[in-house]
Amino acid sequence: MVRKRVTMQQLADACGLSRNTVSKIFNDRGAVPEATRLMVMQRAQEMGYYVGPVKESPDAPRIQNIALLTCRQPADAHFGTFFLPAFAERLSRAGYTLMMYELTPEELREKIFPAHMPLEQTAGIAAIELFDRKYLDMLCALGLPCVTVDACAKAYLAPAECDCIAMESISSMAELTRHVIGAGARRLGFVGDPEHCDSFYQRWLGFCAALEEAGLTADRQLCILDADGPQYSSEDWLSARIRNMPEMPGAFICANDFLALHVMSVLKRMNLVIPDDIMVAGFDGTPQSAVVEPPLTTVQIPNADIGRMAADLLLERIQHPGHPFCITYVKTTPVWRKSTVRRG
Repeated sequence: MVRKRVTMQQLADACGLSRNTVSKIFNDRGAVPEATRLMVMQRAQEMGYYVGPVKESPDAPRIQNIALLTCRQPADAHFGTFFLPAFAERLSRAGYTLMMYELTPEELREKIFPAHMPLEQTAGIAAIELFDRKYLDMLCALGLPCVTVDACAKAYLAPAECDCIAMESISSMAELTRHVIGAGARRLGFVGDPEHCDSFYQRWLGFCAALEEAGLTADRQLCILDADGPQYSSEDWLSARIRNMPEMPGAFICANDFLALHVMSVLKRMNLVIPDDIMVAGFDGTPQSAVVEPPLTTVQIPNADIGRMAADLLLERIQHPGHPFCITYVKTTPVWRKSTVRRG
């Protein structure tokens, strides 16, 4: 009986990899993790594609770098400030060194790596604050283990070929919005670009869902939904956007604490009292949210836990490159403070 010929595409499908990655292994071109190479060779033998012996290569140097790519270095009011130490510590315990690279606009546009990033020495890639889908697809096509923290807006419509971990946003934002409505606000505004990333988009969905549940509608004239950019750091720009609204909402629900803190500053400049004249809420649970006056209602993200879990996902992917990709949402917790105190 003649055995049916096994194609490279069939082998790639059986391994859960792209044909390009399998081709790199058999043609000895491009960097592919040693664990991935051994797994493909073993499966090839089982399927009858490859008849040579599988060697363990015990003397081959171990690739020990994990590359973390980002478009924006974490700032004080960013969850990455607490994510990174936990992420790096977990990788260090496993024997890896974390190398961080901030991508330039040109590198993003041209879909290229930083010149000083040694791809051949890279065992895996992590992406944080990297929401360019075409660039992410380029990373995934390498065949290297990859994990992203958060994702592009509406990523659920076409998940990337990698693991993803993110903070749960819809239910906590809905709960926060219900709280503000229960405190007396009937006209609410949302601040932040829903298209910036998936967490912002999900927070927008949670905001809208809670309004609909209460028989209210999201009035875009009371929202600031401009494309994400440096203008959100400008209090003059925020002030002009708020002053041009047809009326002052009873509350601003912000996509993160960074935005909420700027909004609070602008409202104070306008001689508005928080929360008596207008309530404000954020999302992220940054340390600044607890010390601003009045203390800011927010949603606490378990930043360090997400860091450790992201590292574990990447380490697991390095060991088992053929496993199905997963999307992990980590529970978040609303924190009620004086910026949304219940009225009378």
